[in-house]
Amino acid sequence: MTSHPAFRPRVLTGDRPTGPLHLGHYFGSLQNRVRLQAEGAELFVVIPDYQVLTDRDVAEQLQERVEGLILDYLAVGIDAEQAVIFTHSAVPALNQLLLPFLSLVSIAELQRNPTVKDEIAHSRQAQVSGLMLTYPVHQAADILFCKAHLVPVGQDQLPHLEATRTIARRFNARYAHGASPIFPEPEALLSAMPLLLGTDGGKMSKSRGNAIALGASEDETARLIRGAKTDPERRISFDPERRPEVSSLLSLVALCQGRDPHSVAEELGDGGASALKALVTEAVNEHLRPIRKRRAELAGDRGHLRAVLARGNTRANEIAEVTLAEVTAAMGMRY
Repeated sequence: MTSHPAFRPRVLTGDRPTGPLHLGHYFGSLQNRVRLQAEGAELFVVIPDYQVLTDRDVAEQLQERVEGLILDYLAVGIDAEQAVIFTHSAVPALNQLLLPFLSLVSIAELQRNPTVKDEIAHSRQAQVSGLMLTYPVHQAADILFCKAHLVPVGQDQLPHLEATRTIARRFNARYAHGASPIFPEPEALLSAMPLLLGTDGGKMSKSRGNAIALGASEDETARLIRGAKTDPERRISFDPERRPEVSSLLSLVALCQGRDPHSVAEELGDGGASALKALVTEAVNEHLRPIRKRRAELAGDRGHLRAVLARGNTRANEIAEVTLAEVTAAMGMRY
C-alpha cells in the first residue's frame, strides 16, 4: 500500500444474515471496523444473503435478520453516511463476476478449501448443494468488485482470502496483457483479539445458541452467563491452555473493562465460578448499555434502516458496474 496522503484504503467486511451478531463479532470485528473508518478507511460492509443458502435449504427470516445486522452496525458506531452497507442480492454484477472467477479455479482447489470443509461438516443440510463449493468464489467477487485492499478476517477465514488473492492474481495474469493489474491482491487484517468461547465451551456461533447477542436484554445476558461452562477449581486463574472456559470469561471482562485478564483473575482469587460470572455479567451489561440504548432507538425507525440499505445498494451497484465493464473489456467481451 502507498503512503500518499490522498490514498484511502478500501476495507471489505461483512456478516451472513443467519442470526443476531454477538460479543465475538463485536470484539473480533465490529470494533475494528469502527476504528478503521475513524482512521479514514473507506468501509464496505456486505450482507451476503445469497450465501445463507450455502449451508441450509432455505433462507429464513431474511428481512428481519438483514435489518438486525444494520441495527447492530449503526448501534456500535459505523457511520452510515460514509460506509457502503449493501446486500449481495441487490448487486447483480457480483454474480456476473462469479462466472469468470469460477473459470480460474479448479474443482480440486475448491474441494480442499478447509473453510468449505468445515462449513460442510456443520451444514444443516442432508446433502450440500453445488453452491457450497462456490462459496470462496462468491466471497472473492464480494471482495474484488470494489477492489478492496484490506479484509479483516479470523484465522479460520484465511483460506477464503487466499482463494481471493489467487483469483485476482490469475485474472491479472490471463487478461491484463502486461498492462496495470485490474485487481489488487487484498491483504488480511487479522484481529489480535483472544479467542472467546461460547457459553457451552465451543466456538461462539450465531447458529449454535451459545452466544450473547448484542441486542440481548440485561436479564437474558445474566441468564446466559450463569449457564456458561467453567471448571471445578475454585481459585480463578488465567490459563487458556489448561482452563479455556474460565480464561475466555476472564478475557471478556478484560475486553469490556480495558484490563489485563491476569489482574482480573487475581482480583477474583478464590471467589470461584459464581464470583467470576457475576463480574462478567456486570462488565458485559455495563459495556453494552449505550450500544443497546442506541440500538433500541434505531429499531423504532425501520424507514431509516431501509434508507441506509438503499443508499448502500445504489453505491455498490455503481462501483460493481464499473468493475464489470473493466472485466468484460479485458476479456474481449465488449461487442
